[in-house]
Amino acid sequence: MDRIVGIETEYGCLLSDEEPHVNSELWPAKVKNYLFRKADAGTIDLHYRDYEEPPGNGGFLLNGGRLYLDMGHIEYASPECLHLHDLVTYEVAGDDLLQSSLIALGAEDRVSFIKNNVDHHTGATFGCHENYLMKREAQFTPPILGTLLTFLATRQIFTGSGRVGQSNPLAFDFEPPKSEAQVNFQLSQRADHIVNDIYQWVQFNRAIINARDEPLADYRKYRRLHLLIGDSNMSPYANALKIGTTACVLSLLEEGRLPRNLVLADAVQSTRDVSRDPSQRWIVRLENGKTMGALDVQWEFHHLAQKHLRNISAETNWLLENWAFVLETIPHNPHALIGGVDWITKKWLLETFVESEGVTWDDPWLQSIDLEYHNIDPRRGLFFGVTPGKRIAEWNNSVRRHTATHVPPANTRASGRARAVAFFQGCNFPYVINWDSIACNSRDFLVMGNPFETYNDEVDRFLSKPRTTNAGSESADR
Repeated sequence: MDRIVGIETEYGCLLSDEEPHVNSELWPAKVKNYLFRKADAGTIDLHYRDYEEPPGNGGFLLNGGRLYLDMGHIEYASPECLHLHDLVTYEVAGDDLLQSSLIALGAEDRVSFIKNNVDHHTGATFGCHENYLMKREAQFTPPILGTLLTFLATRQIFTGSGRVGQSNPLAFDFEPPKSEAQVNFQLSQRADHIVNDIYQWVQFNRAIINARDEPLADYRKYRRLHLLIGDSNMSPYANALKIGTTACVLSLLEEGRLPRNLVLADAVQSTRDVSRDPSQRWIVRLENGKTMGALDVQWEFHHLAQKHLRNISAETNWLLENWAFVLETIPHNPHALIGGVDWITKKWLLETFVESEGVTWDDPWLQSIDLEYHNIDPRRGLFFGVTPGKRIAEWNNSVRRHTATHVPPANTRASGRARAVAFFQGCNFPYVINWDSIACNSRDFLVMGNPFETYNDEVDRFLSKPRTTNAGSESADR
């Protein structure tokens, strides 16, 4: 992949009947506190990050990532990763941190963390955000952005995690939703909640691409593409396809090689249409008036990636081969992708249940199954009960690495940041840790503007400076 990428995952919290449901926001706080105060998984923030993130709300981890509370949810942000295998490994590490905390707290039979994107009861959504570092000089003209949106609207045919039913969120201008036919099952959990193509304000106007310019790196050299459209994937194989294919398309973008005349008439509507199409023809309408199937759109991007990116690395070749395998397999033998493509896996489980129990698709039981598919507890999560084919199983097993919860990637600035996290765990100096800097005693700071550098030596020199311990400045939340 050779591109700095990070992924942010928000987790739902599900309580058993024996656990008081007033504790649904208490348990995320308990787990956060356990990780920072008991398990020594990282260093907790001593300062306000913004008005919604007071001291003690979260912090950076020994693996270089970050964990914090966001509107009652736990959110885990992976460290910066340079290679695809690492990115998927460190995304799974978030699951391991949360599940190990529940076990340590003796709550694993009463409390579950759910890695999904919808609350069936309230209609709320929570996100899985992708972050891709790009060259500052990359051209984002309207045709280029339109072509990128076309890729993102159609990639859900292999990245969607599937959902029972539908939502009808209000757009930013609060237009009443049109009456629509009942949807039993669709490809994407996020599609119904995306109401704009490009926008800056995240919370009430979710767009495919978030427009804020916050590179968390040297702004003269880099920009950060922040995507809101993606589903949380239980399948590491699907996660690899989601991140890897997008990274390939961004490389084509930076090289000026994106396809021409492949701009959708309405990217938001196409996103919803593809997700909801029960015929799985997935037809989208282009700006030039022509129509095209989402599979054919993806093949267009794949052919260009194959032509221009093949043999850049073994990992890129793996990605190109598996991208083609999935596109070939979806229309002809989708069951071969069970355990690899989440929506196919979930749909198969639900169809099996509907047939065996004789229930209809509007039965609330199916929503419970939908949720349990995303349970990160390997003993209970339905995803873990399926048996994938060899190709998929080998990848899914290869990315599970216990050390990823506390050892950072060795080839990005997450490595230097992790050294600072470990240092500040063992002293009483006041500190500030950010993605692109560390500071001590409020006056001395080290800028880390290049995510491709480890900053190991620079951090070691910075931390070895003689300083006076100030125990009184330590936060009571630590």
